[in-house]
Amino acid sequence: MISTATHTRAMTPLGPFSLANQNRYFGGWLTPAHDGGTILMAFPVEGWQHSAAVALRQEPDGTIAGTVAGPGDPDAAWQQALTVLSLDVDGTGYPDIGRTDPVIAALQRTHAYLRPVLFHSPYEAACAFVIAHRLSMARGRAIRQRMAAGYGTALTVAGTEVHAFPAPRQLLQLDAVPGLTGEKVQRLHGVARAALDGTLDRAHLRRLPLAQALAQARSLRGIGEFFAAGIVLRGAGVVDAVPDEDITRAGIQRLYRLPASSGLDRITDGWRPYRMWCSVLTHVDERRHRAAS
Repeated sequence: MISTATHTRAMTPLGPFSLANQNRYFGGWLTPAHDGGTILMAFPVEGWQHSAAVALRQEPDGTIAGTVAGPGDPDAAWQQALTVLSLDVDGTGYPDIGRTDPVIAALQRTHAYLRPVLFHSPYEAACAFVIAHRLSMARGRAIRQRMAAGYGTALTVAGTEVHAFPAPRQLLQLDAVPGLTGEKVQRLHGVARAALDGTLDRAHLRRLPLAQALAQARSLRGIGEFFAAGIVLRGAGVVDAVPDEDITRAGIQRLYRLPASSGLDRITDGWRPYRMWCSVLTHVDERRHRAAS
């Protein structure tokens, strides 16, 4: 276990934000035994020189307060944790979409201005998709957790031991992983090398035109169109893009009462520059609708 000093940080979200709401929809985060309102993250910090653990909570005035533990730059780790929650983006214009679109206004009220929750990095997104291919989500998640506990870095934050997923150099040292085929291990090695050479850098992918970012993700061994979109949209966190997947499309068609495969672009163009955020609202609402049907 790495024992290091901790650093406190705080920020005020730009635009409406509820950490409890994010956890309710996308949770699964570990919480300290004594404080269910604090969430804990552990991850390799981009740049891949160290891993960090971050504890975050929301104060009554809306401020996000946190504690960072790890041997490297606490500001880099803090910023990465905020990015996971889409708090690195100015959301003050998010309510404006609802002022011109009554459907989005209703979804924003119902789902408390939900924002996307991202993977810790495009690197971890790519690893998650490689591991989960042809496995259940639960089994893929369990394998990632075992890899973190067995091969990643252990840290302590908020009085709790947490384990980061193996960083790229740690991953390259693994010749075999229980529960994974040799082919998947080779694919993970390719992901690790892509992270080290900058191909999977979050800022880099966000700067690229969407088609080019998707093409770079597809260049990874074992990554097709669906997983490439997940790496770019849920890993890098591109804000102004619409995912090409069935549940979001069905949600748009139901909510806007559109004929099948008609008028989607006209609707989503009105969501700029928060098309991904509005897509998440429709996706979540469609899932809830199906569960209630």
